[in-house]
Amino acid sequence: QLQASGGGLVQPGQSLRLSCAASGLTFSQYGMAWFRQAPGKEREFVAAISRSDNIIHYVDSVKGRFIISRENAKNSVFLQMNRLKPENTAVYYCAGDSSVKTYSTWYRNLREYAYWGQGTQVTVSS
Repeated sequence: QLQASGGGLVQPGQSLRLSCAASGLTFSQYGMAWFRQAPGKEREFVAAISRSDNIIHYVDSVKGRFIISRENAKNSVFLQMNRLKPENTAVYYCAGDSSVKTYSTWYRNLREYAYWGQGTQVTVSS
């Protein structure tokens, strides 16, 4: 129900835009996020956006370089990644959930998301 795309091989300093298309769910009711998993590491939070895109969070390492956005009319969420670094190399996953949350930092916890895309590989290398 979530389909991620847009990954690829880029050089350091270049940009990529990831997309995640949702189907079979009422997208506007879902908080959405991007996570990533590098080889040998745990999956980690990257960015999250609320249902109405008025609340956005980023992991500190991508602030000022990555931008998360959504278009509810297109059932899609995006991650614009600028000034990419080799350490950004990972499989990037989109995730979504519509349930009521009980603590303020829930968006960082991958266990809070019921729906996941299949992942798209981002490789940053010269």
